[in-house]
Amino acid sequence: MEIVAGTITHDRPAAAEGRQGGPLIVTEDADLLDDLLRLCAAAGARPEVHHGVPERGGGWEAAPLVLVGDDAARRVRGAARRRGVVLVGRDQDDSGVWRRAVEIGADHVLLLPDGEQWLVDRIADVAEGVGPPALTVGVIGGRGGAGSSTLACALAVTSAREGRRTLLVDADPLGGGLDVLLGGETAEGLRWPAFAASRGRVGGGALEESLPELHALRVLSWDRGDCVAIAPEAVRAVLAAARRRGGTVVVDLPRRVDEGVAEALAQVDMGLLVVPAELRAVAAAGRVASAVGMVLRDLRIAVRGPYAPGLDDKEVSRLLGLPLAGEVPVETGLLAANERGAPPGGDIRGPLARFCSAFWERAAVAGGGV
Repeated sequence: MEIVAGTITHDRPAAAEGRQGGPLIVTEDADLLDDLLRLCAAAGARPEVHHGVPERGGGWEAAPLVLVGDDAARRVRGAARRRGVVLVGRDQDDSGVWRRAVEIGADHVLLLPDGEQWLVDRIADVAEGVGPPALTVGVIGGRGGAGSSTLACALAVTSAREGRRTLLVDADPLGGGLDVLLGGETAEGLRWPAFAASRGRVGGGALEESLPELHALRVLSWDRGDCVAIAPEAVRAVLAAARRRGGTVVVDLPRRVDEGVAEALAQVDMGLLVVPAELRAVAAAGRVASAVGMVLRDLRIAVRGPYAPGLDDKEVSRLLGLPLAGEVPVETGLLAANERGAPPGGDIRGPLARFCSAFWERAAVAGGGV
């Protein structure tokens, strides 16, 4: 079903494009206004309502989104042309709606009730102030005990310490919980089971504020309950919300690829496969890479020593046929530091933190900034 009847494009930008805030609603149709207010509430936005073009200067031009009821099209015909105008109607058989949309310079024609979900998403976008999505890095162990969770935590801790908005997502329900690894298993905030029924759009700001904050980053982990699976639709909605607010998102992934993991991989920009430098680990990592590579195109390996005879990081890269992201250094005293409450990567002078800083620096250069 098409929820938007069509799109009319214009080259002239809105005067306040990118500004956060609620939409401007222009209508005298009480029933239509009730519906639009309900959709704004669902999107977490507080609109401004007028019967015509606002008399005060800048109201029409400054609103991030303008929703014009079909009943009000005649009254806004002389308003300044701008982007972000949606003409909203109900009559599916009224071909005149297209003429009225052109007359007011509308970008979109939307007919209710079919277009409700599209409109909620659009209102939520402007309310949150959508910008470039977060650089999303997935970390996967080539075999059990490879140290992928430790690396994921270290990458997130380093990213947050360097001033980026950072969210760490634990996508492995059997991994024991990244909040535990970060020393925050009792921290207040929601865990994955709270989002099990999520469908459609999840608000990025609401998601971030609901999660535990540990070491200057937000963490979505598992609780100690019996829930060990989240529906693919919920995974998709939650990760999309995490990415919308920019910065970096680090996802600790399991080695198996089910429907939920596939949804997570679909939103990952770059994958790091952590491979201990020994032959059995390389063989196991090859099977993991084969499954992950069906969904994720940019998969690189991070080799962890010590090295078995005849192996080095370049040889591991050659055997797996994957580009080398780097050598994950061995950091002595990591376990003892964790028992004292220090997270992986917490020692800014430690080799693991230096590896992570270098990784983010390379990622920023390759991606134009994180």
